[in-house]
Amino acid sequence: MRVRAFAKINLSLRVLGRRPDRFHELRTIFQSIALHDTLTIRRSRGPFRLTCDDPNCPADHANLIWRAAAAMWKAAGRRGAPRDVAVDLQKRIPMNAGLGGGSSDAAAAIRAFARLWRVDERRWRAIGGALGADVPYFFEGGTVLGLERGDLLFPLRDRPPASVVLVLPSFGVSTAEAFSWFDRDRRGAAGTKRVTAAHLFANDLEAAVAKRHPEITRIVRALERAGASHAAMTGSGSAVFGLFESARTAGRAARAVTSHAALSRANLSRAREAHVTTTLDRSRYHRLAGP
Repeated sequence: MRVRAFAKINLSLRVLGRRPDRFHELRTIFQSIALHDTLTIRRSRGPFRLTCDDPNCPADHANLIWRAAAAMWKAAGRRGAPRDVAVDLQKRIPMNAGLGGGSSDAAAAIRAFARLWRVDERRWRAIGGALGADVPYFFEGGTVLGLERGDLLFPLRDRPPASVVLVLPSFGVSTAEAFSWFDRDRRGAAGTKRVTAAHLFANDLEAAVAKRHPEITRIVRALERAGASHAAMTGSGSAVFGLFESARTAGRAARAVTSHAALSRANLSRAREAHVTTTLDRSRYHRLAGP
């Protein structure tokens, strides 16, 4: 069985404060994009095995796919550790980039295990929510409003299709780092800003991350100069996206932003690479994701 795990961008990400459970109260708009990992699930005698073509990706209990397998095995009424199944992960979504790769991998694995081990939808959705706040979004796809921890979801009317340029700096940012920097900066601020209509499509974590990594702001500005209708850091970073009307303009922008001359002008010597992809609406997301 082969399933795709698509990445996401956050068209907006507002951090409204700390919750009693010590997580952050969020208001975010998720958007699925066509960049994806691929999971191949196959029968294999013996203990559960996970392999990945990216040596930086953990292939043990630290990986959400492994934890999803254990939870789904138990939900299917089976004893002990999962066995007789192997997962081969082809990794294309960069790690520590704010693109949701680990959560999307977990959601894709849960869908596959639900079919393989006959776990009902109510239970597998609950397992996804327990694994991580972003995982439930990847059961939906398309354009979705996320509240609370980002896991209270309200599907929105899909936005018109757009080409997306993803610029990946040479550094990653962990979610824990980004939120700790945000909290630290907010404590040192004189007051909080009132959210206005002009700020609705913003990422509140961007300023905190850019304060430690100024390349983020430079990449955003470079994408705007290249014609992006909207450019911002996605999630907790470090990836920056720009939205464009066509694949042709997106391709030109990607080449312009990562050319040697552009990198020198914008002091972007650390920018690593750029990908051109596209947004996915909800129906196409489910059609391409696999069984």
